[in-house]
Amino acid sequence: MNPDRIAAAYQPYLLSLFRFVTGLSLFQFGVAKLFKFPPVPMFEAVTPFSLFGAAGMFELVLGGMLMLGLLTRSAAFVLSGEMACAYFIEHFPKNFFPLLNGGTLAIVLCFACLYLAAAGAGPLSLDAVLRAKPSPEPDMRGFEQARR
Repeated sequence: MNPDRIAAAYQPYLLSLFRFVTGLSLFQFGVAKLFKFPPVPMFEAVTPFSLFGAAGMFELVLGGMLMLGLLTRSAAFVLSGEMACAYFIEHFPKNFFPLLNGGTLAIVLCFACLYLAAAGAGPLSLDAVLRAKPSPEPDMRGFEQARR
């Protein structure tokens, strides 16, 4: 069998897996910032109403929505912007080069979310469930005529 055909058959499911892992990556940062679990020295002084706390709320809520595949395009678009802001506020001022300023992950997550905003959730998502057409109601015309 042609490897391209096999890859094409699994592509939608890999999109769903990519969405889930991207959401989980962001969700863990939200949990660490807001709930201090696991304890990360960098996040120990984060308060809910600080800039890091606001970022944590975005990551917690919207990362969770990405994991579920709920309103994926909107959540991913907002998270892409949040990651771009994180890079330019926290990392870029330290150094021009992402490898030296520690901003590589922020860049990768920014573009992963931008891709998900364009590509959507994939078939294994709440978006796909909500988008599914309801089963058509049975045609009762013949039944009504037969009953008479």
